[in-house]
Amino acid sequence: MYRDLAARRTGEEREILLGLAEAERRHEKHWLDLLGDQVGAPLRSDLRTRLLGLLARRLGGVFVLALAQRAESRSPYGSDADATDSMAADEVIHEEVIRGLADRGRARLSGTFRAAVFGANDGLVSNLALVLGVSASGIDRSAVLLTGISGLLAGALSMGAGEFVSIRSQRELLEASNPNPQARAVVPSLDVDANELALVYRARGMSEEDAERHADEILRGVTTPQDPVADEHEAVGSAMGAATSSFCFFASGAIIPVLPYLFGLGGAPAVLVAAGLVGLALLGTGALVGLLSGTSPLVRALRQLGIGYGAAAATYVLGLLFGTTLH
Repeated sequence: MYRDLAARRTGEEREILLGLAEAERRHEKHWLDLLGDQVGAPLRSDLRTRLLGLLARRLGGVFVLALAQRAESRSPYGSDADATDSMAADEVIHEEVIRGLADRGRARLSGTFRAAVFGANDGLVSNLALVLGVSASGIDRSAVLLTGISGLLAGALSMGAGEFVSIRSQRELLEASNPNPQARAVVPSLDVDANELALVYRARGMSEEDAERHADEILRGVTTPQDPVADEHEAVGSAMGAATSSFCFFASGAIIPVLPYLFGLGGAPAVLVAAGLVGLALLGTGALVGLLSGTSPLVRALRQLGIGYGAAAATYVLGLLFGTTLH
């Protein structure tokens, strides 16, 4: 799998992945030496390993790295009597290497992916709750359908606008924290014996001793001033990208509870079909977040399902009570 991933990479990442592949070959040699003449014919890899290799060849992205991180964390070498302590230690280090590579991809995805996941789940849960709530009150199918479509449009527009304002505001705050380029340009003109450069670094959080040392290194030309927040803009992401992602994914999630009503169902059958479709979607998004975060996909999927169904059930009960009051 590491070789398959390396084939889709260049530069440093390729070298790191090939280094991991070579380490796994070292582990392979350990087992071959132990087996000796009893090694037998090579066996096919298990289904999970073959699937990881296929994903690495077809996708080669952060999803595969996240799966590899989980695979390394579940290594049995720590309790295997035939494995060495160094092999068990290797696996722990391998997990950290993969975590570092995966974190690069997670940072690139963070802004847009967060908006996409949040938008999809908000669309699924809020529109399911809305549709079930008004359906439980006893109104006819056409009114439920109109309510669901209105909720889709209103929610998607609201989510898109909210994400745009949120990301844009965050970027503006970060830009306000960036050092003025002119401040770096005047450093050579400072009086070496009397200046306040060290106070700049103390204001950014350095200790007095570190600030004095860093300022002295800059004045002597040993190092250059660094922008401490420049890298944060990549993690924030694009305002338009986040807004578009949030709008589209909210709409894609919000349309699912409306589908049964679009196809002519009504009453209890429509409620059951809508709840079932949304449940499958919630399981999928929860599992996806679990994979990317390196945690259990099943736990995240069930947590997502429980939260979504809890909100929808509460609204449905309120709709029933409201409908009873009207009658």
